[in-house]
Amino acid sequence: MLHELALRGTIAEVAANLSYSPSTVSQQLSLLERDAGVALLEPDGRRVRLTPHGRQLAEHAARALELDEAARAALSAHGGLEPVRMAAMPTAAQTIVPAALTLLAERMPQLRVEVSEIAPEEGLFELAARRFDLVIAEQYPGHTRELRDGVKHELLGRDPIRIVLPPHEEPVELAALRDRAWVMEPPGTAARQWAVQQCRAAGFEPDVRFEATDLTAHVRLVAAGHAVGMLPDLIWGDRPPEVALAPLPGDPVREVFTAVRSVAREADGIRALRAALSEALASHRNATG
Repeated sequence: MLHELALRGTIAEVAANLSYSPSTVSQQLSLLERDAGVALLEPDGRRVRLTPHGRQLAEHAARALELDEAARAALSAHGGLEPVRMAAMPTAAQTIVPAALTLLAERMPQLRVEVSEIAPEEGLFELAARRFDLVIAEQYPGHTRELRDGVKHELLGRDPIRIVLPPHEEPVELAALRDRAWVMEPPGTAARQWAVQQCRAAGFEPDVRFEATDLTAHVRLVAAGHAVGMLPDLIWGDRPPEVALAPLPGDPVREVFTAVRSVAREADGIRALRAALSEALASHRNATG
């Protein structure tokens, strides 16, 4: 609980993540404080924050969790497979994840894989918090993801990004779309930041009238003629696009990668899952050209 508080910042968020009531979390942390013999928490307005002793003990808790995970990974090499909890960004969850699970069902049927479709920003945070064991995320040219201690990023493949236009429109350069309505992901996401920068580099500020985290909503808005956008090829899966596509300046690609905690990287289940994901993405790229 102290480790979770160090990550999440509030007792309410700790309680929600661990499925306890806030009063239970407060009570347990008070017992821990009594056992430690020093103050671990101090008031911070209506909240609490860790004291220097609290931060020190939380660091010990993080190392203890790493040792526990390393022990489990070592034991998995002797026949005891731990379930793998995976967070996948939506485009991966809808395309390469099903194909990877099919491969795993043939190669390692005893491995249990639990999948949650979650935005990369949340998935990478929850990986550090040990809610997930493997995350599929992406990063855009010039916008790398934060590198956390004890977390390893490995490239799965590259995914082209293109302008998407309503059906039957002719391809145009990005600068020609300065007066069009745009659909983009919400502010604060890497995709939104990158897309806005592309428009600015082309000499205009985009008129973002529509915001959606679900990229299928982007496709529908564009297909209906209400907006233009920028989308990665992975969104199409094995289906032909229902919109017109045009190249972006420099033909940019995003990097699709996996992130795992370093201590669990060599666990048999995680290695097998990552290999299946890599193969599924390569097959998808070959099939779509």
